[in-house]
Amino acid sequence: MMIKPSLDRRIQTLFPLALVSLLVLGTARLVLDNLKSNQSPIFRVYGRQGGGNYRKPVFVLPKDRFEKGCNVFEGQWVWDNVSYPLYTEESCPYLVKQTTCQRNGRPDSFYQDWRWQPSACRLPRFDPFKLLDILRGKRLMFIGDSVQRGQFESMVCMVQSVIPDGKKSFHRIPPMKIFKAEEYNASIEYYWAPFIVESISDHATNHTVLKRLVNLDSIAKHGKSWEGVDVLVFESYVWWMYKPLINATYGSADDVQEYNVTTAYKLALETWANWLESNINSFKQQVFFMSMSPTHLWSWEWRPGSDENCFNESYPIDGPYWGTGSNLQIMKIVDDVLRESKINVTFLNITQLSEYRKDGHATIYGERKGKLLTKEQRSDPKKFADCIHWCLPGLPDAWNEILYAYLLQNHQNSM
Repeated sequence: MMIKPSLDRRIQTLFPLALVSLLVLGTARLVLDNLKSNQSPIFRVYGRQGGGNYRKPVFVLPKDRFEKGCNVFEGQWVWDNVSYPLYTEESCPYLVKQTTCQRNGRPDSFYQDWRWQPSACRLPRFDPFKLLDILRGKRLMFIGDSVQRGQFESMVCMVQSVIPDGKKSFHRIPPMKIFKAEEYNASIEYYWAPFIVESISDHATNHTVLKRLVNLDSIAKHGKSWEGVDVLVFESYVWWMYKPLINATYGSADDVQEYNVTTAYKLALETWANWLESNINSFKQQVFFMSMSPTHLWSWEWRPGSDENCFNESYPIDGPYWGTGSNLQIMKIVDDVLRESKINVTFLNITQLSEYRKDGHATIYGERKGKLLTKEQRSDPKKFADCIHWCLPGLPDAWNEILYAYLLQNHQNSM
């Protein structure tokens, strides 16, 4: 007789539990439906699993930055054949013959296995994904001569291997080269301007250092291609130093005069600084200036009594060294102009650390006038060795690691 009341009591007890379960399941379903939508704030931050337009923004941690006050340009080269090179010639299809020393017959590869170690801090390990995230929706442009082109190629090689085929492209649009990472809407670019200001040597392929004529107060033609670029990296040195005097104009395009190179360089850099002040938005754009890339033309400077050059050198210089190929007057001019500039320009002083690297040049394993050296030319390294340009992988990778470190320093984390 007591069965029915007992059953009713059980139903009354279970009903609230069932109702709560239905409410929980319904809420969970709404949450999951919201998560499947691109409007979900969670997806806006973390991205859609398996694809989608939203991705977690890059977040730079304290360990990613070098300590404030640390001079990353003072230090030493450390042998590291475990972590280096960061890429290989074979893995990067964008290298020109001027830099592929192994492919061109260089017998040693020691120059690829050195890591730059600052004395008072550590450079962050290069992370191509993090760099691409920093450059998302942005343009990074290298501007200068063929040495700067080598740095551009180095940077492309350092990131391109992590981008799937079909998601990257490379275009030559003289005087530019443009590498694009499609999924990041990011580009790494190069612009040929050996003097930064305009000159008769501005054609990307048809140019010669023998006939130099520089328009010291003209830069607008180049500047049109630099406007709005998010990260600009300038360099200009070697082309100025061919002879102590240079033909140039200032004011009237018809008034050609002979200038002392240092005087002309100062006028050109002042024209460039004026362009920056008129065209750069320091809140949105970053500007870097690379110091001069050293040459190693005379072995007696690091090995007294010898009469050779950088050919057959396999190890860095150990100890204090400054070659005569690096002009201190030019260094001072750059310093003076940047101090007076109203635009914040980060000076990447890579000269001293590069001075040690007599082993890193292309020597006879590069090209001259677009062609590899002949057997006869290679047999005369004293005359034909290239002690200006660098093999890749090699020294310019370290320049880019430093540039990367500064981009991390300047990156503002956002939620």
